Amino acid sequence: MQSISLPSKPPSSPHPILNLAFRIFFSAAGLFAIVIMTAWAFIFNGYGKMDSTMLNPFYWHGHEMIFGYAIAVVAGFLLTAVKTWTGQMMPYGYRLLGIFLCWLLARLGWLAFGFGVDFGGAVGLQVWLVAALIFDGLFMLSMAGAIFRAVLAVKQYKQMGILAKLALLTLANGLCYLGIFNGNMALSKVGIYLGFYLIIGLVLTIGRRVVPFFIERGLSPDLPAPIKVKNSRWQDIASLLLFLVFFLVDVFYPNPYLLTIAALGVGLVNVKRLFGWYHPKIWQKPLLWSLFLAFLGMCISFFLFAVQPWLGFSHSLAVHALAVSGVGMMTVAMMTRVSLGHTGRSIHTPPRAVTLMFLLMALVFVSRSLLPLVDGSHYLWWVMIAQAGWIGCFVLFCFYYLPILAKRRPDGLFG
Repeated sequence: MQSISLPSKPPSSPHPILNLAFRIFFSAAGLFAIVIMTAWAFIFNGYGKMDSTMLNPFYWHGHEMIFGYAIAVVAGFLLTAVKTWTGQMMPYGYRLLGIFLCWLLARLGWLAFGFGVDFGGAVGLQVWLVAALIFDGLFMLSMAGAIFRAVLAVKQYKQMGILAKLALLTLANGLCYLGIFNGNMALSKVGIYLGFYLIIGLVLTIGRRVVPFFIERGLSPDLPAPIKVKNSRWQDIASLLLFLVFFLVDVFYPNPYLLTIAALGVGLVNVKRLFGWYHPKIWQKPLLWSLFLAFLGMCISFFLFAVQPWLGFSHSLAVHALAVSGVGMMTVAMMTRVSLGHTGRSIHTPPRAVTLMFLLMALVFVSRSLLPLVDGSHYLWWVMIAQAGWIGCFVLFCFYYLPILAKRRPDGLFG
């Protein structure tokens, strides 16, 4: 007798925002970007009560931009993209909510620490950090576990490099916590910088995969024939190796000669890569030129690292240039595009406000990193303009994209 296989029950979740990870994590990243930058503006101007003997306030800011904002975008992207790469269903519904709550509770702990909310001095402050450590660990473990199971199920071992970066990010975060609890601020600094460069490494790795794909998909419908942008394996290998040397030197062995050679090499290789991706029609598509400008900003940042030891300007300017371009503009450009495509909306007709979002992030890049080079006397003004531009960008993102991320797909499909 022939058996009949009944169709499996389609997936469902209590709310559309829990359908796939990009929905809840991109929404949270946008809101958190506003909250954390507003909080930093208050702390930067002396209105916080952080115990600076436990952690330098600048490191608090750096930690939350990396392990708070950036990692939320990474989680939303990876937990969605791995489903596409492997064909395996990723966490959704209450399971996804559990992963998200771990991220959220850790962020609340760091905010409480940043504003000095205590219940009995330094011990009270450490309670917040212990709670944040636990929830940060659970968040990273659950995210990496979901990715590992999907990769293992289809034996797609080429994705193990991403898992290795997630493991190293967990280690970097652990070093930051260890430095705080042991009163070793230098160790916390190493953890933060290591985490930052691992995020940039992820951006370079994932960007190499998706930016050419986005350009081809974004332009081909408007051209007589589909286009194929140029890529080179030697560029991929050279970029990876030179970047590895660069961040090891900058974090662990500050040699100006090696730093200049490595940073210059990374910048030049990726400029060459951009030439292969370039098409004049990208300037008609804000979702494409924003990605191009983000990569260009990263190249400029590496050139700043290359000349910084010899021109004597602050190392922080180069770091912020790379952070704004590689973390700020790149993540905004990715989220605005992915949020449309994965909710069944046209990537060719984004909200008109995206152009202003990208221009505001470009303003942040110029004001935070380039204008202080030519006019250091107004440094505080440039920083505050950059903070305002960042907040304005994400206010627009939340206003236009949170409704998209929270609504069902127009085609009725799950996703």
